[in-house]
Amino acid sequence: MTTAITRDVFGHLPDGTAVERVRLRTAEGFEAHVITYGAALQTLLVPDRGGEVADVVLGFDDLAGYTVPRRYYGMTIGRYANRIAGAGFELDGVRVTLATNEAPNALHGGVEGFSRKVWTIVGTEDGPAPAVTLAMHSPDGDEGYPGALDVRVTYRISAPGELTLDYSASSSRLTVVSLTNHSFFNLDGAASGRDILSHRLSIAADAFLAIDESRIPLPGSPRDVTDTPFDFRDANDIGARIHDADEQLQLGRGYDHNFCLPPAEGLRFAARVEAPDSGRVMELHTNQPGLQFYSGNYLDGSVTGKYGRLHRQFDALCLEPQNWPDAPNRPDFPSAQLEPGKTYRNRTLYRFSTT
Repeated sequence: MTTAITRDVFGHLPDGTAVERVRLRTAEGFEAHVITYGAALQTLLVPDRGGEVADVVLGFDDLAGYTVPRRYYGMTIGRYANRIAGAGFELDGVRVTLATNEAPNALHGGVEGFSRKVWTIVGTEDGPAPAVTLAMHSPDGDEGYPGALDVRVTYRISAPGELTLDYSASSSRLTVVSLTNHSFFNLDGAASGRDILSHRLSIAADAFLAIDESRIPLPGSPRDVTDTPFDFRDANDIGARIHDADEQLQLGRGYDHNFCLPPAEGLRFAARVEAPDSGRVMELHTNQPGLQFYSGNYLDGSVTGKYGRLHRQFDALCLEPQNWPDAPNRPDFPSAQLEPGKTYRNRTLYRFSTT
């Protein structure tokens, strides 16, 4: 197998800062493009059952599309993915007040979260498992979060048809951390014009977090998926129950919920998506306790992405491995605390195949 890594300039910010792009390639046509703005996955080329390669992630052809606030296409999300109620929490007896960017809550790290930073390329690796490592420094008090945080992410084609993301972080003082990647997937291809309602999805979770009107988890234990539209333990079409008269679907305008993965050491299977038309299959493995499934409910046709395609409702799905939303306010949830001297580690593996 031959591999190649190339680097070029993807664009420039208004202040002249250059944003780079790194392309990781394999001889089989599997290819990942990563840009330094938001440490984002900009392109992912995957063969279908007939060997035809297509880009399976939504995004933009130029930098301007990524710089609009609250566009998270393919980006690294932090310091805390998902929502924190009331834009604050108590940590070690002290009240922490965060930037509010989805009133009254904090979403995806705040107004200028990690998705709106230019990361630095600190290394590339050629060979049978090509990789790029990016880094950034988040100062103490960034968006209100305590502790100076040093973060790295490595994108690696770890095997034929496999893309692995490894996040790590260390802090100067006690803080909270939950990172994720926010790629929008369509396994028929971003240029196909098809939605994802016929994609078949399975999620290895017996429970999910029910939400309130502001999409904050309700008090109480996770809700059993049995006899609900949230039961994906056996594969089902995403569109089969998405329009059911279910209060949780109405609150999210579709699926926008955390699925509670069973405790496990190291990587374990979390989800599988199959596109019957193209035959592409994506399996997701993670070491994180939660998986946010978002069915592209707020894509409204107002944004034009790559290949001149409008991004319409249900044109893509997100599967975001992370800690549970609002965990800093919920001692009954998995802890998101990171102590100084300790290292946060988050690994996600996407494995692609065909049927």
